[in-house]
Amino acid sequence: MSMIDIDPPGFQPPRPVAGDDGNRRTVLYGGYTVFSVFQPVFSVSHRRAIGYHASLRAHDEEGRQVPSHEVFTQAARRGDLLELGRLAESLHLGNFHAFDSHDEWLFLSLHPAALMDTVYGDALLANLKALGLPPQRVVLEVPEQAGGETPRYAAIVDGLRKAGFLIALGGFGAKHSNIDRVWHLHPDIVTLDRGILAQASEHSHLERVLPGLVSLLHESGQLVLMGGLSTEREALIALECDVDFVQGTYFAGPSVEPVQPQAAAGCMDTLSATLRLRVAERERSQAERLAPYVAALEQASAKLSAGESLDDVAATVLDLPETARCFLLDASGRQIGDNVLPHGSASQRAKRFRPLLHSEGACWERRPYFIHAMRSPGRVHLTPPYLSINEAHLCVTASIAMPAAGGMQVLCVDINWEAAAHRD
Repeated sequence: MSMIDIDPPGFQPPRPVAGDDGNRRTVLYGGYTVFSVFQPVFSVSHRRAIGYHASLRAHDEEGRQVPSHEVFTQAARRGDLLELGRLAESLHLGNFHAFDSHDEWLFLSLHPAALMDTVYGDALLANLKALGLPPQRVVLEVPEQAGGETPRYAAIVDGLRKAGFLIALGGFGAKHSNIDRVWHLHPDIVTLDRGILAQASEHSHLERVLPGLVSLLHESGQLVLMGGLSTEREALIALECDVDFVQGTYFAGPSVEPVQPQAAAGCMDTLSATLRLRVAERERSQAERLAPYVAALEQASAKLSAGESLDDVAATVLDLPETARCFLLDASGRQIGDNVLPHGSASQRAKRFRPLLHSEGACWERRPYFIHAMRSPGRVHLTPPYLSINEAHLCVTASIAMPAAGGMQVLCVDINWEAAAHRD
């Protein structure tokens, strides 16, 4: 290792300079040695590393590990932050080039100050050209909260994209995140904030929402990365959400060396097998829970088709513990009559949403329970859990289409899914 003294001791704070540690490039700053580590990013579908996220580590003159943020805090205090940041970036590029294996991306996290620097892109392109790395190999991760809504921020990001870099929007879901930012910046990749995963791990209702968020991002044209995965449960949540890329110590930690291309293949296969069993068990449990409602709805539809009234045929269904309501639709999805409710006092939630309780004449033609029932008459169809407009609680709707005197009709029953789940 070599060090260039460009500031005599006691004269000014030492400036950051480039150094070497064997074959590994380093940055020397005062008494600290700062070096690159690379954590692989894995594609779930490809079952291999498709990139590396660069970050910094530091140690003092005696080899003791020092949090890298302490080095940058000191640099900021002395006015060296941008200079140290540029050197660190060159450090990442050089070390990545040294173990480059042709196709992987290099993920670089940008400091907001560097991003707003007008000469940043040109300097980065010059560094890449010197190393023979095309900008298409570099993913620039811009902070989701940086730059506000300024046109200049969007213009800088757009300029980097036009230069060939891929753009990742980092930390999505933290603080005041807004899907509008995604639509405005058009990133190639969105990295979900670690806090979203932490909350989903603790709260099942948030875990149910995550696949919808990932689906929304996919439909908006973004690939999705979930990082910070350290346990099997977190990894399973990521896979079930259908994210594209995963990262975390569960798969591989940061290192100065690259991983083998198939390092995570066995882990991915094990997770996929575990997830298949988990989904199968969940579906079996749900089928058992819903079986009484399916049987009761089949019996009720047969009686209704034979000419009995809705009030009479609904009794069997309403006797089941978590039935919220029965209702009947015509062939165009219009509700015939009002909801038929279980006997007893209305819940506090029902009282709060009283304007939505009466539904005679309401049109449900766009609801999946109507569409699927009409496509396959005589079969009971079950929706995934969703928010019911009637009482704003999570419910599953069972529906069946059958012929009646006035044409096809669809008999439906709403099941209070939150209450049913708590019974398990």
